[in-house]
Amino acid sequence: MKTFLPLGRLILSCLLVPLSLSWAQKVDNLTDEQIQQFVQQAQASGLSEAQVEQLAQTRGFTSADISKMRQRIGQVKTEPSKPAESNVVREQPSTPAPPPVSAASAVFGASLFTNANLSFEPNLRIPTPRNYQVGPEDELIVDVYGNAQQTYRPKVSPEGSIRIENLSPIYVNGLTIEQAEQRIISRLRTLYAGLNTATSGIFAQVTLGSVRSIKVTLLGQVVRPGTYTLSSLATVFNALYAAGGPAADRGSFRNIRVYRNNRLVRTLDVYDFLLRADQKDNIRLLDQDIIFVDHYGTRVELTGEVKQTGLYEVRQSETLLHVLAFAGSFTDKAYTASITLRRNTPTEQQLITIIPAEFGQFLPKSGDRYTVGAVLERVANKVSIMGAVFRPGDYALEKNTTLKHLIKTAEGLREDAFLNRATIRRLRENLDPEVISVDLGRLLRGETADVPLQPEDVVQITAVGDLRTKRTVSIQGAVNRGGSFDYVDSMTVANLVVLAGGFSEGAISSRMEIARRINGDTTGIPTNQNVQLIAFSIDQHLSLAPNDARLTLQPFDQVFVRLSSRYEAQKGAAIAGEVVYPGTYAIRDRNERISDLITRSGGLKAGAYLPATRFSRKGELVSLDLKRILTNPDDVSNLLLEDGDVLTVPRQTELVRIRGEVVNPATVEYDPAKSFREYVNEAGGFTAKASKRKVYVVGANGKVRPTRSWLGIRNYPAPEAGMELVVPARPPKDQTKLSASERLAVLTVIATASTVILTAIRVITNR
Repeated sequence: MKTFLPLGRLILSCLLVPLSLSWAQKVDNLTDEQIQQFVQQAQASGLSEAQVEQLAQTRGFTSADISKMRQRIGQVKTEPSKPAESNVVREQPSTPAPPPVSAASAVFGASLFTNANLSFEPNLRIPTPRNYQVGPEDELIVDVYGNAQQTYRPKVSPEGSIRIENLSPIYVNGLTIEQAEQRIISRLRTLYAGLNTATSGIFAQVTLGSVRSIKVTLLGQVVRPGTYTLSSLATVFNALYAAGGPAADRGSFRNIRVYRNNRLVRTLDVYDFLLRADQKDNIRLLDQDIIFVDHYGTRVELTGEVKQTGLYEVRQSETLLHVLAFAGSFTDKAYTASITLRRNTPTEQQLITIIPAEFGQFLPKSGDRYTVGAVLERVANKVSIMGAVFRPGDYALEKNTTLKHLIKTAEGLREDAFLNRATIRRLRENLDPEVISVDLGRLLRGETADVPLQPEDVVQITAVGDLRTKRTVSIQGAVNRGGSFDYVDSMTVANLVVLAGGFSEGAISSRMEIARRINGDTTGIPTNQNVQLIAFSIDQHLSLAPNDARLTLQPFDQVFVRLSSRYEAQKGAAIAGEVVYPGTYAIRDRNERISDLITRSGGLKAGAYLPATRFSRKGELVSLDLKRILTNPDDVSNLLLEDGDVLTVPRQTELVRIRGEVVNPATVEYDPAKSFREYVNEAGGFTAKASKRKVYVVGANGKVRPTRSWLGIRNYPAPEAGMELVVPARPPKDQTKLSASERLAVLTVIATASTVILTAIRVITNR
């Protein structure tokens, strides 16, 4: 594994490089490129970390500068190791990347080592751990304070000793941090008399600085077995995480053994941590420790209504009750009267039902599949009441054993309850449904015995309104909001008009009519008449005439309000272009025509070009001959005006547009002396795909004039100003050719016709 300069030394070394630029330059002003350059130079530095720190402080750098530089290096990420944090006190070797996150495994505990949000990295901000054994590459911080101040940062050599100025080597390898502190202070008393005594006023303490790296080997059923370089503060979980944890398909999560110097020192059960957050066996590792993950022993599957389904590993002494505890026990909907087990035998599967009394003694076997069912949706003691009661719903049978009790619990009957008949839907013993009818009025008066209820009974009490068709009345015609309305007793026509928003403009209240269904009384109604018609009048103030004051509506009546015969909303037609007063004009009567519109607009101007006049009705172009209309107003083309008509009289146009299958479609000036073919030639002539027989012209007024042919001689339309000459394309040959089946059909018809003709000729000849 590749080794880099420790992060703390790298940061402090990087702080010195900016001094070559400017001592006053701030860390915040450095660019990412400068940071990368500083890191590369710092990695090649041979200074010790203590020397670099002292030099940085003498040059004016503060602890805040060091923290900022840590942050910048972490952002740039020039090295593949984990980014440094701003307040790290100790450094550690880079931790191997966690395994990629895969699909969630059903094995309980497998997600612990594949979760990207968990890193299990050792905490480097904790105080120096008690009983920490010092070893090579550890850095110790010796602080002397009081009447004398000095800081030493010696690093343990590979031989296990440290060097302090003016002292011989001090051997600390294998000592705990407490023992090393006592030995170092003892030796420092040769330099500082009375050290750590109140009379001298000089004191010293020893703490752990940057920690060393150790090598740990993971074997057995792990995802990535091998030897890993970790921090000396790393624990078993740190190592397992680096190796991806036990392999979900074969590794044990409950039998993870730690060997040290060929001796078993601890057995780790991951379930202790997952279920109880117990880390008593998550010991700190030492150099050359071996972690061995064995194959799983007994693994069972638990599905159904438990809080966490999955595959669980079970020890020999654990029972089904322990497995349920692993899964968090039953859910709220679980059927707890029994658990279904499918167990493998040497030849087939065996089905076993386990009752709760056996949970604590039942020993699982490998491959067992336990299923916890859900309780039934059926309610054993339910009776229901629906319909015309104040609180319909489900109730317990124990407190509502009879129909009277159930009605009382439901807060009684509503005022619209139908008392002649109520129904009870009941299931027989074979679950066939039956309906029991009850005279509810007699039951409530005590004239009949109360009806006992059974589980699953459903009482239906009908409302009076549910037994008849919904009653409505409607109003149509000259009202603001016509339509259907709910019928109420004693409703009058005036009430209905108010509901409809009143009369609309143009309504005639003297010609109102009611269409009424014929129910029973048919007096005065002709035999062939199925609807009774009632005519009446009402004034605009919604007051009935005295004779009609007692007229009330009946269900399903239809009221019709008529419009005035001369009432009509204003209609208008527009004229634009070369007229004296263009604009929109109201249509005065039903007989007003195009010529009248031109007259009302003041007539045509001198520049009006009549052949190009266009008339539009409802967005559709209507071609007409305005010159003929003005010459003879009685001509059929002098149309009656309708609302929205638009007449446009343009100025003289002097252009001709040529488009379609010509070499160069163009717009050219109009010349009365030119012929049709000359206009085509001005556009370069016909193309190879042009259909000359179907050439047509769209006149300035929108009228289409086609080409006419007689004995092969084409008569093209006469040119006119403002026209559009259109040359269509011939259809593809594939569309004109007959298919094989079509040709066969044609030949068959010809042959049949020939046979008939020949037969007829023979018959005539024989005669």
